[in-house]
Amino acid sequence: MTAETTKPSVHNLESLLNSLCDSTHGETVTIRDLLDAVGRRAYGPILLLLGFISVSPLTLIPGSTWLIALVTLLIAMQIVVGKKFPWVPRRFLDFEFKRKYLIEGIDIGRKYAHMIDRYLKPRLTILTAPLFAQLIALVCVAAALITIPLGLFPFGPVLPGLTIFFFGLGLTARDGVFLMLAGAAFAGAVAILIRVLPRVIAMVDQFFS
Repeated sequence: MTAETTKPSVHNLESLLNSLCDSTHGETVTIRDLLDAVGRRAYGPILLLLGFISVSPLTLIPGSTWLIALVTLLIAMQIVVGKKFPWVPRRFLDFEFKRKYLIEGIDIGRKYAHMIDRYLKPRLTILTAPLFAQLIALVCVAAALITIPLGLFPFGPVLPGLTIFFFGLGLTARDGVFLMLAGAAFAGAVAILIRVLPRVIAMVDQFFS
């Protein structure tokens, strides 16, 4: 989204998975470790990372779905206001989980990485230009917000997560087609939210009654 001073090491899904695997060690990892693995000077790889986490087994950890949604919301809002490099609160950065969940996600991702990366290439690059940065970021903000109520339902956060994931792929590889796929995933997420909204309102009303 912004000009890079160095060439990013993450340029597709396979390179993201390799970076996460090679740059993390021990029995536990933190959000800080994951961000450091992809670098904090490029919004595309960061969104790709957050999207990957959103559709990986890491979401089985209680509370992780909402945490990633909040981090995504925070970073996307910084893109909207034109902040050059993202900032994340220390409390979020220090969130810790077992590395085995990350490895499980990486192993699953590797099965599809080659197939996905084969279709990634620079095209419709006008959609990845800074002109569209705020629009993409606003959709990411909306996807993160939608994740919060949809996180109450099994598989509810999948489409919002795919929205972020496809945006990350598209921005990282400068592929406008994947940005359009992200838009389609977001439309599906909105449709699901509209369908379950009465149940969400009932849950909230019951909670406060």
